[in-house]
This record gives sequence, structure tokens and C-alpha cells, in this order.
Amino acid sequence: MVVVVACLTACATAPPPVTAPTTPQHPEFVFPVTPEGTAPVTADRLTRGWYRLQANDLTGAEREFSAVLSTERDFAPALTAMGYVALARRQPADAVTRFEAASPPARPYAPALVGRGLADLEAGREETALASLEAALAADAAIPDLAERVATLRVRVVQDRIGRAARAAQAGRWDEARAAYQAAIDASPDAAFLYRDLAQVERRAGRPETALTLARAALMHDADDVRAHVIIGDVLADRGEFDEALAAYRAAAALEPSAALDSAMARVRDRAREAALPEEYRAISERPDVTRADLAALIGVRLSAALARVPQRQVVITDLRGHWAQTWMQAVARAGAMEVFSNYTFQPGAPLRRSDLADAVSRTLSVVAPADIVARWDAAPLVIADVPPAHLAFPAVRRAVASGVLRLDGDTFGLLAPVAGADAIAAVDRLLGLAGGAR
Repeated sequence: MVVVVACLTACATAPPPVTAPTTPQHPEFVFPVTPEGTAPVTADRLTRGWYRLQANDLTGAEREFSAVLSTERDFAPALTAMGYVALARRQPADAVTRFEAASPPARPYAPALVGRGLADLEAGREETALASLEAALAADAAIPDLAERVATLRVRVVQDRIGRAARAAQAGRWDEARAAYQAAIDASPDAAFLYRDLAQVERRAGRPETALTLARAALMHDADDVRAHVIIGDVLADRGEFDEALAAYRAAAALEPSAALDSAMARVRDRAREAALPEEYRAISERPDVTRADLAALIGVRLSAALARVPQRQVVITDLRGHWAQTWMQAVARAGAMEVFSNYTFQPGAPLRRSDLADAVSRTLSVVAPADIVARWDAAPLVIADVPPAHLAFPAVRRAVASGVLRLDGDTFGLLAPVAGADAIAAVDRLLGLAGGAR
């Protein structure tokens, strides 16, 4: 009789059998594997609870897992399983608490780290989710499909970071753009375009050396990145390393020829030529007032090709010998772009006034611009308050103003005003544009 009662009692308290569901309801959840030495009854309860969880019997699953935790409150597999129950109930905050308890930093537990990643995804925290799933992959690379999940999420996170970086860069928020691009690089360190785009941000933010390093890093990952070559060319040109800049532009042009690259190389060649010019020439831009020699040098250098196409005149000039700008004064005089005075002097040291600049602009336009266009400028009905039509300087001033090379201050010209170096350079550059940009 005693044996029968014992049997009845045992049979009454034995848990009913639970089988694995045919179609798991949460296939993305990772079963919390128990460590070696786990008591069979504990492992059995964990498995039973997991089957209930996958059948969406969340109350039954929680009962099984709670029974384990009632005797082993810090048992990581059971804490993880409870986290998955919370996740199935769409309670990501509670799930995160459970997963963090199951996988403290000192004892990473892959199933809990996966759960934490899923909870973060549920809450819309993709970057945090990626970190958790990457940590899970590092802890246990054998978890099925985890590597693919991480790769897919990494692409999404990188794309989001790139979008944020591009928007920040467009708005000039350099620190924000820099941080977003760097985060994207951390997630995808082999993507050449990320280094190149960050290089562009650094250059625009005034950090050319960092930009140069990043552009070169981009080329290490993709030697055919045209924009990286261009950034290198731009930075080196700004540093005055013209030969190296040209080499970078040529590399870009070899991959993808363009008019923009042709123009960039032409600018660098011009700057290289100007860098080799006398110090007096390079100082013109800083001078508060310039001389006739300065203007002759600007025209002679910047419009050299246009002047070379003009029929040359024989001129006699007696005051040029030994002057740093002698070559260019002779060139503009022979082309008729500047006046030689009746006493055979050029007067190189004479201060340049606005009237002198207008005369030189007018003479230069007459030899480098098409005759019909010059005639249209000469017929322009301009009213200039301080230069009436009867004034000897009026024709030259009208031509210079009508062409857009020189400008009025309101309705006045200022014949006697001195000319600063920067203004002379701007005028000659506009002349260059009217001459077709030829040098």
C-alpha cells in the first residue's frame, strides 16, 4: 500500500511531458546552453521552458524558468531565458535588464548578448544592437546565422552613419560629420570611400594634413578612387608642392578625364610658374598701391599667351635696364597693351592711378578681345558722374567699365585714386577671362 501511495504521489508531481514545437515562434532567439555539470533537473526545466517559449506559451515558459531561478538566482541561462520571455512580450527594457544580469562584462555569455542585441533592435537602437551582436559573435562564432545577422546589421548601421555624416558635412557641422564618418569607418574599415569622404570633411574644416593622410588611406583600399587623388592634389597644391600635386591630378585624369581636372592642372602649372617669379611679383597682392611696372608684370605673366598672338611692334624704351619687371614691360609695350611715353620712357616706378589702369585695360582689350565686342563696349550709353564724355579719359573708362573689368563706386569712377595690388590682380584676371583664359 505504501508503495502504491508513493507511486501515485510521484506520478502526480511529475511534470507533464513537453515536446519541441514543429514551428518555433521565435526562431531568432538563441537557446541558452547550460554549462557542463548542470543538474539534469535544471537542464530539463530549461529545455521545457524553452519549448513553451517557442510555442508562445509565455506564462508556462516563465514558470519553468522561475523555478530554476528560485534555487539558482544568478544562473545565466535562466536569466537569459527570462530575458527572451520579456522580449517575446515586447518589453525590451525589462529584457535588457535580464540580459545584462546574465552577461556582465567580466563573463560574456553569447546567448544573452544576442538577446540584448535583439532587444536593442526592438527599441530602435541599431548601433547598440550591433555592438552586442558583435560581442556575441566574438564569444561564440558557432551560433547559427549570427555572422550573417551581424554583417547585415553592420551594413544598415554604416549606411545610417554615412547619411548622418553627409548631412552634417553639408551643414558645416564638422565635428558631428567627423564623428559619424569615423564611426562608419570603425564598422567598415575596408571601405575606401569613407576615408575619402572624411578626408574631404577634414580639408573643409581646415585640417589639410589629416585630410592628406585619410585620402592616402583611401587609396590603400582602392587605388582607383578618383576623388581621393583629387583631394591629395588639392592639399599638395595648397602647400605649394606643385610637382606632387600635378602627379596626383594626372593620376585622377588617367582614371577619369574631365575638364575640371584639366583646369586644376592648368591652375597648378600657373601657380608653379608664379612661385618661380621674382619676390617683387609675388608681393604685388599685398601692396596698398602698385606701380606701372607691377601692372605690366601682371598683364605680361597672366596674359602671356594672348599677348604672344598679337602683332609685335618695335619700341624704344630707355628706362627699363636692370629692372625686375623689364621682360614684361617690354612685352606689354610691344603688344600695345600699355603706353610708352613720347620721351621713350615707361616710368616703371610711377604710382598707378585708376585712370592709368583704365588706359591699360582699354589698350589690352583692343588687342586681345574681338573687335565687334570692343565696338559694342565703346557704344555703351554710360553716365559716369566724375568722368564726362568730353574728358580725355572717358573712352578708356567707358570701355573698361562696359566690359566689366573695372567697376564704378556708385556712379563715380575715381580717376586719381591709387590702385591696390589686390584690385589690380582682380582686374587682370577679368581681362584674362575676356581674352578666353589663354595664358
